[in-house]
Amino acid sequence: MADSDAFQLYDLRVEVVAGDKEMVCNHREGDYFELSGENLSLPPGQSFPIYPLAALLPLLPAKQRKTEPSDWMTTDAEIACPDPHCGGRFRITRTGVTTFRHGDVTRVPLGPASP
Repeated sequence: MADSDAFQLYDLRVEVVAGDKEMVCNHREGDYFELSGENLSLPPGQSFPIYPLAALLPLLPAKQRKTEPSDWMTTDAEIACPDPHCGGRFRITRTGVTTFRHGDVTRVPLGPASP
């Protein structure tokens, strides 16, 4: 990238897939949300329960960034529902790349790293 203040993040799609047990939470196979930068979007009329969302949120910023081929963050794409009685799983797929500019996402000046 030629611009020194530009960076790229992967766009993500997180989709509900069936696991080895019956799903008991309020999500259905095929439900999904998408993430581009900091913006999460759901299809019109679809909801997504907060408990699996809370379990997924810490992983999403790492999945948005370029990782080494041998890093588990690159190879592991399915996350189990946090309810131990639910068979739901969530597949995280990188769907594209979006370029952002530093000044558009923070007010901290770009410069040498702080100690």
